[in-house]
Amino acid sequence: MLNNGLLRYLYKKGINLTYVVISFILFITVWDLAVRLSGVNEALFPSPASAFRALLEIIGDGTLGEHVLSSMTRFAVGFILAVTSAVIGGIIIGWFDILFKFTNPIIQLLRPISPIAWMPFIVLAFGIGDMPAIVTIFIAAFFPVLISTAVGVKNIPEIYLKVAKNFGVGKIEIFWKIVFPAIFPQITAGTHLALGSAWVFLVCGEMIGTQSGLGYLIIDARNNLRCDILAADIVVIGVIGLLLDAALKYGEAQILKKWGLQKE
Repeated sequence: MLNNGLLRYLYKKGINLTYVVISFILFITVWDLAVRLSGVNEALFPSPASAFRALLEIIGDGTLGEHVLSSMTRFAVGFILAVTSAVIGGIIIGWFDILFKFTNPIIQLLRPISPIAWMPFIVLAFGIGDMPAIVTIFIAAFFPVLISTAVGVKNIPEIYLKVAKNFGVGKIEIFWKIVFPAIFPQITAGTHLALGSAWVFLVCGEMIGTQSGLGYLIIDARNNLRCDILAADIVVIGVIGLLLDAALKYGEAQILKKWGLQKE
């Protein structure tokens, strides 16, 4: 996932891998001290060394790879569907003022509801398996992107559209060359919020009705009293979330660079 272009981008933005390594060392040191000073049995509060051994175990037997692949597949499907539909819906809602006035109260009513609150209805509608997790991801990612896109469209300076019309720019070109670049910063802001929220609720969704994935691995480790595997899984979830966010930022930077909007 971390190619040379992404590494150069992170370094340019001041995210030097040296500092990343140092911060992880500090985190592990604090974790190890907490275990030693707590006096809790290591079977219940595993040390970094125990978690690392468990990590090597689930990597070696292929368990981790299978669960990561399952989680990433569900996440990709739910997140891409959510962002795509939210951007299209946000543009439509933001473009037509009357539509925004009617739909905004409903959106604001539904937005604060946790995706987990919908889980009983999701299971009844889709059964168990992959779909509940995918739908949970969709709900978690949809509203941040929808709202940011709609607000971005409404805040486009009118002068941009007037100039485009004066130069005879067609409606399709207006959307592609004026509207979309103008709202892209708002879309990216909403997408970052959606990414974090969707990744969190992916794990929650996988704890219900699935037989694979990082969320399922947490439940399975708990049921088997393998707190070391549980701790290792939590660290993996955090690292993948960090890499996803970095990859998203890199992709956004490449798009902005292509449009000549990248800030140096």
